[in-house]
Amino acid sequence: MSTATRRNTAQRKIIMDTIQNFDAHPTAEELFCEIVKGHPIVGKSTVYRNLRQLSDDNIVAQFTVGGVVRYDKRTCRHYHFVCELCSKIFDIELDGSESFNDAILNKYGLNVKRHEIEFFGTCFGCSSSDTI
Repeated sequence: MSTATRRNTAQRKIIMDTIQNFDAHPTAEELFCEIVKGHPIVGKSTVYRNLRQLSDDNIVAQFTVGGVVRYDKRTCRHYHFVCELCSKIFDIELDGSESFNDAILNKYGLNVKRHEIEFFGTCFGCSSSDTI
């Protein structure tokens, strides 16, 4: 089914609203647990199916960190920093990130459709608590 023919069901709206209100980068299970608090009739398979469709339609971004699939309300090009101590994920904006694709095309003749880069280290909160 194409993007244009997908129905915007009540369940799909609930899922989209929940993602938009999440401050973190939730897993499908975390989203499901949040959704059923206010909408106990929404099934797990409905959440998973709609997340797959929303990702396919580029309405939400799907990425994997440490073997765990997560969802992001931001679909614009950006990267992620993962704290190795508290596991929080932070959005990272880098100037010139669009040129990565151009550089690969120019140097190797490869047409990059998408790329993912993750940074790992210690966040400010964990770094400052280490010094106490």
